[in-house]
Amino acid sequence: MNRRILLTSLLLLTLFGGLGLALPEWVIFLMALALAKGLVVLSVVLLMRAGLVSFGQGLFYAAAAYAVGFAINRWGIGEATVLLAIGVMASMALAALIGVVIARYREIFFGMLSLAFSMAFYGVLVKAYDVTGGSDGMGIAPPTILGLAIPSEWLRLSVYYLVLICVAIMLYLVYRYIQSPLGTLIRAIRDNEVRVAYLGGSVHRAIYLTYVLAAGLGGLGGVLVAINVGHVDPELAYWTTSGEFVFVALLGGTGSVFAPLAGAIAYELVKSYAFKFSPYTWQMTLGTLMLGIIFLLPGGLWSLGQRLHRRQA
Repeated sequence: MNRRILLTSLLLLTLFGGLGLALPEWVIFLMALALAKGLVVLSVVLLMRAGLVSFGQGLFYAAAAYAVGFAINRWGIGEATVLLAIGVMASMALAALIGVVIARYREIFFGMLSLAFSMAFYGVLVKAYDVTGGSDGMGIAPPTILGLAIPSEWLRLSVYYLVLICVAIMLYLVYRYIQSPLGTLIRAIRDNEVRVAYLGGSVHRAIYLTYVLAAGLGGLGGVLVAINVGHVDPELAYWTTSGEFVFVALLGGTGSVFAPLAGAIAYELVKSYAFKFSPYTWQMTLGTLMLGIIFLLPGGLWSLGQRLHRRQA
C-alpha cells in the first residue's frame, strides 16, 4: 500500500472512530449500516473491474445474514467473531458452487443469471416458513464481542466499531488484491478477454476466484448488517436489494476502494432524510440524485474529489 493510500486510510479511520463518540445513537446506527452495505457495494465494484455487473449480489448478502440467524437461534452461537466467520464461509461456499456455472458467462447473461439465482433463493426463504420464518424473517439477539456481553447502552457503539474495524481490514485486503497479479489479470480480462486467453492467462480461473472472493466480501457485509439491525428477512435477497447495490456502486464510482463507502454513506443519508421529509416521493429524490450524478459526475462522487485534487495541483 503506497504512502498516500495509507495516510488516507489512517485519517479516515481516526475520523470515523472519533465520530462514533460524538454522534447521536441513531446516526451511529445509520453509519454502521452504510459502512456494512459499503462492503457489499465494494464486492459489486470488484466484479465490475472484471467487466461483470452482478444483479444478484443480494444472494450472498442474504445467505450470510441467514447463516448468522441460524447460528444464533438454532445452534446457540453468540460470539460475533465466530458469526463473522460462519457468514463469510457460507457465502463463499455458495459462490464456489454457483461460480462453476456462472463464471462461464459474460455481459447481460452474467447479470441475468446472477439475478435468477438470487430470486430463486428469495423464493426458498419465503416458502420455507418452518425453517426461515417466511416473509417475517427471524430476529437476531445481540452477540458477545470477544467473549464480552455488551451492555445495552453501549451496544450500538460497540457494533459500530466492530463494523469500522472490519471495513478497515477489508479495504486493505481488497486494495492489495487489486494490486496483485490476479487483480491486474481481471482488469486485462475486462479490456480484452480474447487476448488474455491467447497469451495463456486462465480467464475462467480468474473470474471464478474473483466471484468467490466478492461473495465473501458481500457476505461479510450481510453479517454486519444483520448484527446491526437485529433482524433478517427475505427482502435481503430480493432483486431491488441487489439493484440498490449496483445503484450505489455507480453513485460512489469505481476509481478507488473508498468510493463504494462514500456512495453508501451518501445514499443512506439522502435516503433517510428524503424519507423523513418526503415519505411518498423519496424514490424520486434518489432518482433525481442519480440523474445528476450521471450527467455531472460520470465517474461517481469519488471523481469529485479527484477533480478538486487536480485543480489544486
